[in-house]
Amino acid sequence: MAQAYAVPLEQLARFKRNHEMFKKLVNQEVVGYEDVVTDLLIGLLGIGHILLEGVPGVAKTHTSKTFANNLGLVFKRIQFTQDLMPQDITGHYMFNQQSKKFELKEGPVFTNFLLADEINRAPPKTQSAMLETMEERQVSIEGTTFPMKRPFMVVATMNPVDSEGVYRLPEAQKDRFMIRTIMHYVSAEQEEHMIKIKLAGGKITNQDLKAGKMTAPSVIEGQEMASRIHMGDDTVRYLQRVAAATRQHPDIRVGASPRSMTQMLKASQAYALLSGRPYVLPSDVKYITPKVLGHRLIMKVEAEAKGKTTTEVVKEVLNAIPEPKVIIK
Repeated sequence: MAQAYAVPLEQLARFKRNHEMFKKLVNQEVVGYEDVVTDLLIGLLGIGHILLEGVPGVAKTHTSKTFANNLGLVFKRIQFTQDLMPQDITGHYMFNQQSKKFELKEGPVFTNFLLADEINRAPPKTQSAMLETMEERQVSIEGTTFPMKRPFMVVATMNPVDSEGVYRLPEAQKDRFMIRTIMHYVSAEQEEHMIKIKLAGGKITNQDLKAGKMTAPSVIEGQEMASRIHMGDDTVRYLQRVAAATRQHPDIRVGASPRSMTQMLKASQAYALLSGRPYVLPSDVKYITPKVLGHRLIMKVEAEAKGKTTTEVVKEVLNAIPEPKVIIK
């Protein structure tokens, strides 16, 4: 008997058509970063947050803004600086001289899509102001708790740690990001295409793709669909073995946590949804593992001194654990 899945195939096919149009729309303005757009969609549908890392000038902010502009969501941006204070992010109460009452002045976190630009230029105290917002999707201001609007997503851009005037992200802060995406330079042909788009004033040539814009209801529908994507026992066991192997690796001081496994699950479900499948394959888990675990693992000092990276460790773990063969009924 065929497996009865929680997400109807017709609904999957319709959503796949819509998100593929959306990706084409974004990729007309963002050249050479198709994988980054996919990662942003995984974070959005998996109800997670994304950390974009790369040297200055590789279009981290442009990619985030273009993605957000093609969503029917409220968009706000914070430029992180060394003098930014926590209340500049969350908001605070102000005394209104006319009404003689304290009134809440909402900070930029009260939005659907928040771009935290150059997040590691602010000191750790300011960065930590977003921990509650990112994890629990609420913010506490002077004893009062306010829930975030649905959907809510943070995309943070970050320059390498060796850049001037930046701080390391606290481990607790990095753990709040579902995916870290490294943005590199694109190819020569893609750079030429990018320049031609700038010469044309950044105008989109195919106006038919305007229908690919996503709305808040469609995003929420996609999030609910992703949460119902099936994961079989063999795939669950594979996910757990991969996460556990990082804790046993000789070069790792702190491996994948239970929260990491939850993020791997949600990201795998979102990636399967984008692929148009009502179930997660082990290959989905393998695809998202470097993106979810790479920024969470903490290397031993001696391994880090030898130049070993978490990316290499994750690759070694994936190579050591065979993918189970899943039979689809």
